[in-house]
Amino acid sequence: MIDHAQAVALAQRALAHLEAGTTDQAEDVLRVPVTEYLDPDRWRREVDVVFKRVPLALALSVELPGAGSYKALDALGTPVLLTRGQDGVVRAFLNVCRHRGAQLCPAGTGTRHRFRCPYHAWVYDDRGGLVAVHKPATFGDVDTAELGLRPLPVVERLGFVWVCLTPGATIDLDAWLGDYARELERLELDKWHVYEQRELDGPGWKVAFDGYLESYHIQALHRTTFAPTSTSNLMVVDSFGPHQRILYPVKSLRTLRDIPVEDWDPAPHCGTVYTVFPNVSIAGTWEGHGVVSQIMPGPGVDRSSTVQTILTRVPPVTEEDRRYTAEFSELVERGVADEDYRTGFDVQAALSSGANTHFVFGRNELALQHHHRWLDRLLAGTN
Repeated sequence: MIDHAQAVALAQRALAHLEAGTTDQAEDVLRVPVTEYLDPDRWRREVDVVFKRVPLALALSVELPGAGSYKALDALGTPVLLTRGQDGVVRAFLNVCRHRGAQLCPAGTGTRHRFRCPYHAWVYDDRGGLVAVHKPATFGDVDTAELGLRPLPVVERLGFVWVCLTPGATIDLDAWLGDYARELERLELDKWHVYEQRELDGPGWKVAFDGYLESYHIQALHRTTFAPTSTSNLMVVDSFGPHQRILYPVKSLRTLRDIPVEDWDPAPHCGTVYTVFPNVSIAGTWEGHGVVSQIMPGPGVDRSSTVQTILTRVPPVTEEDRRYTAEFSELVERGVADEDYRTGFDVQAALSSGANTHFVFGRNELALQHHHRWLDRLLAGTN
C-alpha cells in the first residue's frame, strides 16, 4: 500500500510549487532532432534493440486470474500466448503451431487447458507441450517432446507479467527495476480489478508516449476533460534509472495548507503517473480508480497502438459506483483518444513538413527529457 509519509512528502513538494508558481525543472532545455520521430532505421533499432530486449509489461496479473486463464496478443508483430497453468505459474510462448505455423488462438483472453490449432488440429497443453497430433498413423513418426510451443522468457511480479520478446534471453527484473520495484510494489496492482479494456490507435509511439510525460499541455489541450481539476505545468518528478514517478497535483491540493500536516490525506489531491520504460504509464492509483496504458510501436514509424486498461481497487457494485466508474472510463478515453492522440496525429503528419529540424523540450518538461536521454543511452549500448 502507498507509504503515507512518502505521500505527504511528495504533496509538500507539490504544494510549495503550487504556491510559488514553480515546478520541478531540468538543468537546461533539450533539443531533439525531428528525424528521431521520422527515421525508419532508427525506429527499427528502437524495436530491435530496446523493445525486443528489455522486459516488457505485456499483461496485468489480474488478466490471468486463475488456472487455465490465457491471453493472446500481438506484440510488435510477434504473436504471444500467455497461460496460467494448473500449477498457478504463468508461462509465455510464441502463439504459433510447430507444424505449419498457424496461430493457435486469436487475440483476447479466456480460459483453456488445451490449445487446438485451427489448421490441422494439433493440440498443446497450457505448459506448451504437444499432446496430440491429428491422425498420427498417417502423419508419420515425430518426437512430440521436440515440438512443444517455443517459450519466451517470462516473470510474473509486481502485478505484471513481464516478457522478453527474444527467445532464449534472460530476464533480470531486479537489475531492470532496481529500487523502483518497491515503488511498484506499493501500488498492489495484483489486487485490483479490470473494469474495462480498449485498444486505441495512435501516432508514432514516441509522439504518443511524450504526452504522458508532461503537464505543460493540460490547460490548453484538456480544457473540458482534465484541466477543470488538474493543475497545468506543475510536476514533481523522481527517476529510478529509466523509470519515473510523476506527481501531477490536483487543484484541491491548496486546501491542505490549512490542515496540520499530521492530518493530511494527500491521495485525493494528487494525480500520479508511474512510468515503466519504455512504454507503460500507470496513472491514478493512489485512490480507487486507475488506468494502465501500454503503448506499443505499430507496423511503422508513424503509428502505435495503446492498450488502455481501466482498473478499480474494488469492483463497482452500487449504482453510484458503476456510474462514477463509467464516467471515469469515458473521461480517460476522451482525453487520450480525442485530445492527446488526435493532436498527436496532427504532429505526426506535420513532422516531414520541414517546419522544424528539432523539437525543444523545456526545462519544465524534465520527465520528457529523461525518457529520451535513456532511449538514446540504450540505443547506444550504454547500460
